[in-house]
Amino acid sequence: MNIPDHLRYTKDHEWIRVEGEFGIVGITDYAQGELGDIVFVELPGKGASFAQGQSFGTIEAVKAVSDMFLPVTGEIVDVNANLGNAPELINKDPYGEGWIVKVKISNAADLGNLFDAAGYASHVGQAH
Repeated sequence: MNIPDHLRYTKDHEWIRVEGEFGIVGITDYAQGELGDIVFVELPGKGASFAQGQSFGTIEAVKAVSDMFLPVTGEIVDVNANLGNAPELINKDPYGEGWIVKVKISNAADLGNLFDAAGYASHVGQAH
């Protein structure tokens, strides 16, 4: 299982890569592995705002449908439109082409509530 060091993680298996005042968000390698083959992603609209930990969409796999929770409070400024035709990108490349949304971070202090890579590895019972 891949847990990149440069990302922050939620207890619900989302990751965020901070780029200035923005964050790129997706689900972890662990999460996509647990879900299995992803067949549909319900994305929020651009301009929608969510609080930290609030559900911003769903991800549907052959086995289950799961909510996705935003790691930080913010406004959606972009969504990965490629997921409409190719939701399996999340399975193939969860930290790259399988990103889900880009958010403008409203409260940088929210990042302090997230796991670093070692903390997330411990959370899912993996050595890091």
